Amino acid sequence: MTPIARYTQDPSDELDYTITWSQWLPDGDTVVAATWTVPAGLTEPQASSLTTTTTTVWLAGGTAGTDYDVACRITTAEGRVVERTFRLQVRQR
Repeated sequence: MTPIARYTQDPSDELDYTITWSQWLPDGDTVVAATWTVPAGLTEPQASSLTTTTTTVWLAGGTAGTDYDVACRITTAEGRVVERTFRLQVRQR
């Protein structure tokens, strides 16, 4: 699976990452549920959140020099199930 984006953060950072789903959803459909898959080595220092068009996850930790694929699977009001993945590159800054 090709990641939709790549981000870089330091192992000591705690940062939020948002996926905007409106580009993949038909007009009128909205996000009603989301599940994040966060790989071992990363932590979620704050609860994830969602709106009708976005999902947000907070990430911290990781090992410098390691890349992690983070996935979000949503369910929409019209019953669609969609998953997208981004790559988080942890690098010492």
